[in-house]
Amino acid sequence: MPRRFIDISAPLKAGIRSDPPDMLPEIEYLDHHQTAPRMADYMGVPIGALPEGEYAAVERVRISTHNGTHLDAPYHYFSRMNERLVPGGEPSWRIDEVPLEWCHQPGVKLDFRHLPDGHVVQPDEVEAELRRIGHELKPLEIVLVNTRAGSRYGEDDYVDSGCGIGKAATLWLLERGVRLVGTDAWSWDAPFSATKKRIAEGGSPDLIWEGHRAGREIGYSHLEKLHNLEALPHDGFQVVCFPVKVHRGSAGWTRAVAILED
Repeated sequence: MPRRFIDISAPLKAGIRSDPPDMLPEIEYLDHHQTAPRMADYMGVPIGALPEGEYAAVERVRISTHNGTHLDAPYHYFSRMNERLVPGGEPSWRIDEVPLEWCHQPGVKLDFRHLPDGHVVQPDEVEAELRRIGHELKPLEIVLVNTRAGSRYGEDDYVDSGCGIGKAATLWLLERGVRLVGTDAWSWDAPFSATKKRIAEGGSPDLIWEGHRAGREIGYSHLEKLHNLEALPHDGFQVVCFPVKVHRGSAGWTRAVAILED
């Protein structure tokens, strides 16, 4: 049966507003001519001895494991996880410990593009969207959240765009066997600027990173900075998002892809 592949990863690109200013990636591009002198010198030959004076194209990068489309490990959120499942909890898994079966499963998309920036999604809103699309959630399905932020990637307001998923809604998904979720926003949680405003208006500090902190109770992973979710149907596709195996890392980059059977 023919298959269609849809890239749901954002490009890792320097010079755009993909992250807060102090977290932006840096990429230095070296072309075939720039690298030729070093190779020629090492080999003891003139540069002209190399084909058209060229060697290799190479990029030097300065990035964190949370730049670009990436998969967060439970360790990113807190030092312990599964406090609801194991007395006292257990050490949070690093990215090289995340089960690979989490990373290749059927997907379902929740369309929350209509919600205002900074909105915190609650369980009833997740239930209502699943009813609207006629989908019954199954264990290990990968739940992707399409927010307005996906259309703002690289723009000045990207980090402050889109809704976030609150602790209660995240736990609602985890209680039904979901272990991997994703968003096209900068964070699974509401933008920090919205949370800061709520706290300034008298909100509890417990609002800070509340969706992430759900992993203390039930360990899970999520994808951030997804892209092109508008191209996906509500369900009927597979998600493949294996992370780069960063030793003891809190996250790993991934080329996330949705696969549809046509």
